[in-house]
Amino acid sequence: MSDWVIYSVGFLAQILFSSRLIVQWLSSEKQKRVVTPTLFWSLSLIASFLLFIYGYLRNDFAIMLGQGLTYFIYIRNLQLQKQWEKFHVSMRWMLLLMPFFVTLFYFNNNTIDVNLLFKNEDIPSWLLGLGIISQTVFTLRFIYQWLYSEKHKDSTLPFGFWALSLIGSLLILAYAIYRKDPVLLVGHILGATIYIRNLVLLRKENAKNA
Repeated sequence: MSDWVIYSVGFLAQILFSSRLIVQWLSSEKQKRVVTPTLFWSLSLIASFLLFIYGYLRNDFAIMLGQGLTYFIYIRNLQLQKQWEKFHVSMRWMLLLMPFFVTLFYFNNNTIDVNLLFKNEDIPSWLLGLGIISQTVFTLRFIYQWLYSEKHKDSTLPFGFWALSLIGSLLILAYAIYRKDPVLLVGHILGATIYIRNLVLLRKENAKNA
């Protein structure tokens, strides 16, 4: 597959990821506090699927790992916001089963392409390690957010989520520079800026409520 097609998939995913952050940021600026609109989770779900495909096409396990871990958390947040049921039943089943369909493409003559993922000549072991660590930290933000939301029975983005987002984003930026990946680079430069702004808004909100 040609590089321009692969990068088109990646940039489309990042445009959607960036769009969700812009939607969330504008909504928060309007209300002067950090809020989580439903569109944030809907865009996250679509973008996550596309970036997973991009990672597979780039033979980049670190990218695939990050998206595979968060996909169902996005669905759970839509459920907590009582929005998942508004999707047509056929759409819900398609979204739920899609990751399993994609997994089938791992198989090439009934053999998983492990060598392509873990022995990519373009990604030395230390860089793959950095990518996995950065994606793990970045993914932990949604695991933290999910557990926090389950505890409070409300889909929200707490301070810890944004702190982990910023740390993970900076690590991914380092990975993107070494990997020479324009998709990750562009997406996380914008993301890091918005994460910092949300941390400022939350700090002001907490100071006001103290």
